[in-house]
Amino acid sequence: MNKVILMGRLTKDPEVRYSQGSEPLAIANYTIAVDRRRGRQAQNSPDQPTADFIPCVSFGKAAEFAEKYYHKGIKIAVTGRIQTRNYTNKDGNKVYVTEVVVEEQEFAESKNASSQQPAYTAPEPPSQGNQAPTADADDGGFMNIPDGIEGELPFN
Repeated sequence: MNKVILMGRLTKDPEVRYSQGSEPLAIANYTIAVDRRRGRQAQNSPDQPTADFIPCVSFGKAAEFAEKYYHKGIKIAVTGRIQTRNYTNKDGNKVYVTEVVVEEQEFAESKNASSQQPAYTAPEPPSQGNQAPTADADDGGFMNIPDGIEGELPFN
């Protein structure tokens, strides 16, 4: 199975071009900076890179969507497959390319968060002991989980 799921920020605006032919097809190329988890060795040397830069390509409606709505710095999630290819450049050198062919793409944060506002604000503690979680429009519709129920959650 060849499936990849990534979440990261665009390093620059997508580059979109159109194929030749009677029905031109939009092709968007962009790179996502994906944070790496820092292991013990990386914590000891803070100058180590903490992100991988993954080239992605999308086609058709997905490429048109990227052209219209994606811009440098926005956080997105993509699902797709790894593809490798090679070609000979104009200098006669063989170039090898590994990229993600995007099958699905979506925003990974709210519009407010992507415009340099804090992505998360800690919820106010509930006034009563076992108050039900509530959805807040400012949190993008996600529920606030009251403090003190960590042991009751089915996940950690």
